[in-house]
Order: sequence, then C-alpha cells, then structure tokens
Amino acid sequence: MTDSTMGKKQYNQTPPRPSFLKILQKNSLAILAIAPLLMGVIGLVGLFQVLVTPEILSSLFQGNPLIDTMVGTLTGAVASGNPVISYLIGGELLGQGISLYAVSALVLS
Repeated sequence: MTDSTMGKKQYNQTPPRPSFLKILQKNSLAILAIAPLLMGVIGLVGLFQVLVTPEILSSLFQGNPLIDTMVGTLTGAVASGNPVISYLIGGELLGQGISLYAVSALVLS
C-alpha cells in the first residue's frame, strides 16, 4: 500500500437524491418551456390541412418516384425548421396519398 491510502478509510459517497418536488418542479418548467412550440406545431398542421388541398399536393407530387423525391427534398430544404414539424407534415402527406419516397426525402432533408 502507498502512504496516502494506508491510514485513511475510503468511503463511497453517492450524491444526495433530489426530492420529488424538485424533480416535479423541474419537469413542469420544461413542459411549460416547450408549450409554445407545441401549440405552434398544432396550429401549423391545422393550417396545412385547411390551406393545402389534395389537388395542390397532387399537382406537386405526380407519382413519379424520382421527381417526387426531388420535390420532397427541395420542399424539406426550404422548410427547414424543427424536425418535429417535418414529421407531422410527413404524416399528413402520407395520409393524403403522397408517396413514401417524397415524404422520406422531405423528412430527411
């Protein structure tokens, strides 16, 4: 043994656990912080459903996998923002019959 550890007892101290109320307060603040973003996403999806008709989407996405992928990539690049918005818009596009190629390109770009 070395001189530094011979006469000393070593204790394995774990940090004190925060109380339940502290954890609840911290999580509540986090939820309140993302509430405006969540409300904005819900509002955008609602606007998207009302303003963008299936006819507009069918004119953009023609059914050709190559062209649909290009249009989806360009649309995703222009509409860069929070990934949550891309996922929600992608789900709506799939629900309206747009190809998986276009939706995947939109979400990944």
